[in-house]
Amino acid sequence: MDSNVKELATEVLPYIRVYKDGSVDRLVDSPIVPPCNEDPETGVSSKDIVVSKSPPISARIYLPKHVEQSPKVPLLVYFHGGGYCFESAFSFVETKYMNRLAKQANVVVISIEYRLAPEHPLPIGYEDCWSGLQWVASHSIDGGLKDEPWLSTYVDFDRLYVGGDSAGANLAHVILLRAGSEGLNGVKIKGAFLTHPYFWGSKPIGSEIKNNEEREKLAVCMIWHLVYPEAPGGIDNPMLNPVVEGGPSLAGLGCSRLLISVAKEDLLRDRGVSYYHAVKKSGWKGELMELVDVEGADHAFHILAHESETAMKLIQKLASFIV
Repeated sequence: MDSNVKELATEVLPYIRVYKDGSVDRLVDSPIVPPCNEDPETGVSSKDIVVSKSPPISARIYLPKHVEQSPKVPLLVYFHGGGYCFESAFSFVETKYMNRLAKQANVVVISIEYRLAPEHPLPIGYEDCWSGLQWVASHSIDGGLKDEPWLSTYVDFDRLYVGGDSAGANLAHVILLRAGSEGLNGVKIKGAFLTHPYFWGSKPIGSEIKNNEEREKLAVCMIWHLVYPEAPGGIDNPMLNPVVEGGPSLAGLGCSRLLISVAKEDLLRDRGVSYYHAVKKSGWKGELMELVDVEGADHAFHILAHESETAMKLIQKLASFIV
């Protein structure tokens, strides 16, 4: 046997391979790209910032063109997708998406670069996102540190939104529950959108595969076991299965408005629909917008097929939610 060949520990194809020496091959990441002083397509400016040195959390922040000439604008704190174990706030597809969203909504956007599993297993990613949101909210306090001038100068903190896609939507959900129970330095989250949220559970619903052995081989299950091997309850941990019996009440979501969007061809669609109806029945006091269910579209199409007319329409829908 070639001594230079690394021994495989586990793999979830076509996404990731993990080797016994602890190294990881991420197979589907889009290229990392630098921030831009003025994006040629949208005119949006971006830069990379350090949120925390210990733990190491960074972010990419986006400023729409001419925002300095208008009253203060809303802020979107965003959590990228990628199964908690790949993609980046600094990647090409995420940057393309954030530029378009910042322009369409005329908002400042800050996309948090949380640490990835399996090197940093969950719940580390949840903690990083919460710390990032707390740091952002600290800019609202008079006499606070105000490390980032784009936040303290241009943002109306009465119009703070959070959002995410796929695993990022799951992260946003967990953050909303935490904000509802712990508060956020006196800042209220006005709204949140969860796009194609990564939720799952052991009991099949809707059109999901019924065979338990086949379900365990699905990437959605295998990734969760990879990124959170110590999760209490496994696949029915309330972080992944928010409607599981005994989980936190969705009435505690800490925002005033909520938009859920799913895609007809997405394996995760029925989970998003179930979540929408569970929020509706929970007694949550906020405004739940009409469920967005896009025909003929698959998971994260608005990012992966970002040039399509369908993607443009969804981005516009999300942008119009932020007011």
